Amino acid sequence: MRLLLFGAPGVGKGTQAKLLSAKFNIPHISTGDILRQAVKDETELGKKAQEIMSRGDLVPDDIMIGIIKYRLGKSDCKTGFILDGFPRTTNQAVELDKLLQEMSIDDIKLINIYADEEEIVKRLSSRRACKKCDHIFSLSEIEHSKTCPDCKAKDSFYLREDDKEEVIRKRLEVFRKSTEPVLNYYKKQGKVISINGIGSVAEVNKELLKILYE
Repeated sequence: MRLLLFGAPGVGKGTQAKLLSAKFNIPHISTGDILRQAVKDETELGKKAQEIMSRGDLVPDDIMIGIIKYRLGKSDCKTGFILDGFPRTTNQAVELDKLLQEMSIDDIKLINIYADEEEIVKRLSSRRACKKCDHIFSLSEIEHSKTCPDCKAKDSFYLREDDKEEVIRKRLEVFRKSTEPVLNYYKKQGKVISINGIGSVAEVNKELLKILYE
């Protein structure tokens, strides 16, 4: 099973990716993670990416595609993978298609997890992070405690900049403008599976598995 995970910030992509990864025993590949790994491994492309990032610039599509190709070529991707965070633009989607054709992969599906925008704002703005371990919790998880459930730090919860309402709305605006066209690109190819991300983690996962098994 080869999947692209798609959706606005806060729809629960990361959570569902972890569940699918465990269910199908395939790697969950975050483009941020593989970029950092390429830099750490000091691959040729990783070195180029590091140089670009050190200047504060975005890594160009051709380098990202090269890094993704390197990662998908590893043995743990032979039976499938979940690619999370790429493509973000139509141009990246076109380049990814070329790469997949080159690798003789033609069974890719895009999972589109969607949710009402106001629900996303509500969900993200009600999260708090721990200053010590960086783990994130909903207010409902910590409302009766001032102690982090994971690292046991006290009075360590705070509202991240990314989870402030004005920042969330800006991120959603950027998503609509630059990333939603990617969804239309794949819809034309008949490769999109859409699912409502509102509901419990278990409910969304159950519905997602049902669609995947159809």
